[in-house]
Amino acid sequence: MSATTTSASKVADKPAGDALRFYGVWLVGIAALIVLPMIFSSGGSLTSFSLIGIAIVFALSYNILLGQTGLLSFGHAVHYGLGGFAACHVMNAVVSHGWPIPLPFIPLFGGLGGLAFAMIIGWVMTKRAGTVFSMISLGIAELVASSSLILRSVFGGESGVSTDRTALPKMFGWTFGPQLQVYYLIAFWLVISAIAMYALTRTPLGRISNAVRDNPERVQFIGYDPHVVRYIAFCFAGFFAGVAGGLAAINFEIANSAYLGAIQSGLVLFSTFIGGVAFFFGPILGAILVTYLQLGLTSVTGVWQLYFGIIFIGIVMLSPGGIAGLVMMHRPLARAGTLPTLIPSYLVAAVPTLALACGVILTIESIARTHSGQGSPINLFGVAFSPASPVTWASAALLVFGGFFLARLSWRRVADAWDRAATVARDRGYLA
Repeated sequence: MSATTTSASKVADKPAGDALRFYGVWLVGIAALIVLPMIFSSGGSLTSFSLIGIAIVFALSYNILLGQTGLLSFGHAVHYGLGGFAACHVMNAVVSHGWPIPLPFIPLFGGLGGLAFAMIIGWVMTKRAGTVFSMISLGIAELVASSSLILRSVFGGESGVSTDRTALPKMFGWTFGPQLQVYYLIAFWLVISAIAMYALTRTPLGRISNAVRDNPERVQFIGYDPHVVRYIAFCFAGFFAGVAGGLAAINFEIANSAYLGAIQSGLVLFSTFIGGVAFFFGPILGAILVTYLQLGLTSVTGVWQLYFGIIFIGIVMLSPGGIAGLVMMHRPLARAGTLPTLIPSYLVAAVPTLALACGVILTIESIARTHSGQGSPINLFGVAFSPASPVTWASAALLVFGGFFLARLSWRRVADAWDRAATVARDRGYLA
């Protein structure tokens, strides 16, 4: 009787513990958003946090298509950009007509702008998935981006549509002039959007979207129309991308053709795939990393897009599950207590891998600065290298080839250590 009672108690406690951890993660995230500006209060930090928040909403909206429904879009920035333009036009209309709409409600109009376009073109686009959908999305993106330079009354031509967020009615005394107030507005919409998009993944629509992604023929067999499911998911993705565009319009007080361009669509694809499409938090990690790299690399090198390409290729080849996939791979080992046995092997492998990365960076920067005619030295971890010096080229070659050879040897050792740790985890029942 006692054993039966104990067993039943454990079964009852497990869901309660899972629920506690689940809500704890969300509360920690919200607390971090509140506390961050108190720790990093400089204008540059607040701007970076604001951009990261916008990028997270945009990447999560893209994952409704790619990760949840299996639709690879090359034109998701269309909804983002149209949301930004819609937000700017509504803000200007509020100011000119004196409507009592405060700034915190403006992202909702951005979302409606993205949703409206998704509803108009989505029915045709989502008739087919796979390559057909991808090519249509690319064509639509080019069509809208080109039209933005022609339809000046709507898109403002090359200069775009500007606005003044401080001219809108105040809310709780906030004018939203200081960047700190804008940051908290973006953080508020980030939390609301993230909760809504996570809730969407737990609904029957979210589940059937996964089924459409994996096996649309079987979904049709059980009575659902895959076309309708893809269309509804497309509309949700368009709405939240429009919210992100509305937040960007508030942050920059302008919307222009760059919002709609291929670079914006490429960045959200990079963020989502690098972070990992199979897990909800994957695009969040990807958006943080890509935005941080974008802000950091643009001030250091003129070929920052080349580094993005290398990172993207590396993730596709070595870790198709993205950063989130790598994290979740280690979860069973951590629960089994065998993860610490991997740490020495990881530390040994990190040295030649870092040397290889330094060699690649030195090679790229030497080539870029030589061809651009710049003679400025390359500062790598406090050591200055001249692009014209033979020593620089010899060092780059040594780091690339030596680092590659030693990295291959050391990562084999990591693979052996992984097998041993996984075997123990499997014996303890934490790994299938």
